[in-house]
Amino acid sequence: MFIYNGKLFNATETIFTQVNLTNNFTYNVCTWTPPIIVSDGIWGGHARAPMKSSLPLFELQILLIFAVTQICHFFLKIFNFPPFVSQLMAGLILGPTIQLETVDKYKQKLFPYGTQDTLATISSIGYGLFIFTSGVQMDLSMVTRTGRKAWAIAILGLALPLLICLPIINILFRGLDRDVTAIILAETVISFPVVASLLIELKIINSELGRLALSSVLVSDILSKTIECLSNVFLDDTVPMDQIFMLLMSLIAFGILVPLVSRPAMFWMIKRTPEGTPVDDGYVYVIIGMVFCLGWVAVQINQDFILGAFILGLAVPEGPPLGSALVKKLNFFGNCFLLPIFVTCSAMKVDFSLEHPSKTVIVISAITVAIHLIKTIACFIPALFCKMPKKDALALALILNAKGIVEVGTFSSLYDDGILSDQAYAEMIITIMIVACIVKWSVKLLYDPSRKYAGYQRRNIMSLKPDSELRILACVHKSYHIYAMTDVLDLCHPTIEHPIIVDALHLVELVGRISPIFISHRVHKTISAGSYKSCSDDVILALDLYEHDNFGAATAHTYTAISPPALMHEDLCNLAVDKVASIMILPFHLRWSSDGGIESDDKNVRSINCTVLEIAPCSVGILVSRSSYPSNKAIRLAMVFLGGQDDREALCLTKRAMRNIRVNLVVYHLAPKEQTPDMELLLDIQELEDVKKPKHGLDNVRYHKIIVNDGPETSTVLRDIVNEHDFFIVGRRHAPDSPQTEGLTNWSEFPELGVIGDLLASPDFESKAGVLVVQQQNT
Repeated sequence: MFIYNGKLFNATETIFTQVNLTNNFTYNVCTWTPPIIVSDGIWGGHARAPMKSSLPLFELQILLIFAVTQICHFFLKIFNFPPFVSQLMAGLILGPTIQLETVDKYKQKLFPYGTQDTLATISSIGYGLFIFTSGVQMDLSMVTRTGRKAWAIAILGLALPLLICLPIINILFRGLDRDVTAIILAETVISFPVVASLLIELKIINSELGRLALSSVLVSDILSKTIECLSNVFLDDTVPMDQIFMLLMSLIAFGILVPLVSRPAMFWMIKRTPEGTPVDDGYVYVIIGMVFCLGWVAVQINQDFILGAFILGLAVPEGPPLGSALVKKLNFFGNCFLLPIFVTCSAMKVDFSLEHPSKTVIVISAITVAIHLIKTIACFIPALFCKMPKKDALALALILNAKGIVEVGTFSSLYDDGILSDQAYAEMIITIMIVACIVKWSVKLLYDPSRKYAGYQRRNIMSLKPDSELRILACVHKSYHIYAMTDVLDLCHPTIEHPIIVDALHLVELVGRISPIFISHRVHKTISAGSYKSCSDDVILALDLYEHDNFGAATAHTYTAISPPALMHEDLCNLAVDKVASIMILPFHLRWSSDGGIESDDKNVRSINCTVLEIAPCSVGILVSRSSYPSNKAIRLAMVFLGGQDDREALCLTKRAMRNIRVNLVVYHLAPKEQTPDMELLLDIQELEDVKKPKHGLDNVRYHKIIVNDGPETSTVLRDIVNEHDFFIVGRRHAPDSPQTEGLTNWSEFPELGVIGDLLASPDFESKAGVLVVQQQNT
């Protein structure tokens, strides 16, 4: 018999052959040599039985951990808990905290004495890879580009809690214990990966608040890592005085030589990789091997293992091809597989069944609350001085108090090193869970990035004066979208009397890095966007040529936004608000080949389009392009008018096109036989007057009124005219009880195109005409 974690065990409840108690703290352990890794199966014999073999037992433990984690996540996601909280809850359930006689019996069989070290060691690899990939995705150049606002918030948020709490605790308790000092330091610092994960969960990483939070936490993380490394040298009681100078010099050399040697080597790897091809797997494996080698070196100079992984990660050129390849290779094995096991194993060390002195609990609770309050105030006040709204400033302060996986790893390491007591460690794990939940819920309530898009001002074509300039936001995902966009700009017929201003936004998927990037190519001509720069060259060139060809009539500005696909709509809406755009043009997600087949289908583009239609601060046009139009031929343009605000908005855009003598316009007014007079009908009639009787003797405009009684008749009319025109402009939404669309709504394949747009874009019509579907601004 022996005692483990305060409980009495039989020697048979281990993976060892024998465990003998020699005193209250030491055991004589006998094991097999070589160790038993695999088993002979259930009936294979006692010596190689599954529960006495490392690999089968490890697999069962992983299976159980993931099963309990997913069950916890299923219930906790209803209340919007952070994902890692489910992993911590699984650890508390599987650990000694919950003690039930029936459950404990199976716990002892699945987690016998001797297997915890194996499980923790293997899962720690996941934590090391997580820190490495986090370093890879960090853009260290942001520190030099960060403004004074972020620096002030970061320094005050880091310094004030330390300057206030350390002296007060020292006076009250006449000296600081190691665990209290460690808690103050660990609670004060904030981690870039934790804040970035929170911003991604809240979908605000590329918002103004998200960008400021990332800049602040990056500065704070670098400063706190520096403080942590120096404290490992100067505050470690086990280090002799005569070795401190040597360790300090070794630390400085380590921090300088790793980037100095490895970064040029990685650029050499990138140079040897042909453009458009993935990095050779051999290079990736060499870098992963370097992670573990540098971790060993970091331990030799009295630093944490993860320091080597972090510094090497910072040295990796972020983004494609190398940074994205490393993140892609390690994401599943490190972040998705081993990291959750590490978090669960860290929580399995917590034991609330032990007696916790009330004084310890009260002191640690008071310290934690005080640190977070001081930190919140320290970040809140500078944000107010920077003229941020109070809600946004409070949300920023709360974000910079976020806790997560990095803090779990920090406290787990402190506990393993004997710095934290059982009571302190248990309370800090619970504190991390509470703080993480409070921060996420509070920020979600305080900050809604879509509120700035609310349509309190009219930003549509209808509200513009006849001779005013038209501001267009053109969205580009791929190079083939450029020429379709310039065709639409030509339809708007820019002249010196009726100019247009085009802001083209090239959206690029963020890979291999965390921080989104927004580049104005006119302002930042000399700033390199790294591997992304060449992606926007075609867009810049095409828009510059278009501006040159329409000198004085068109002004073009090009921007590049590099962000996650799920958040690209934020970049579009932000730019539309800033540039006071009247309409934004979005490319359709399908691309057709010359024979009518689907060449590409981008689900991300469709998701962006649908989201923008809901929250756009201006009118929106979705462009379905099939072919380009020759510059020396007349364009056969058609407008299908059924009535309603979207059709009136589309008609206003069409009126700009009819000034172009190259455009032969036909307006098809599909009207029911009987119409009840109302305000909508009067507005429709008023807008149609200009095409019924064109001004200035325009002979390139024709108006046709066609009586249709139901949806099938509308479909027949469209099928008859679809091949007579090169381009169609239609409205997206119509009244639900509209007779012209009766029976067609249920057959609509792409609701974002509306009923009429969906019919015209359907392959059943076998048309090569382009379609622009217009939705007026939601007010």
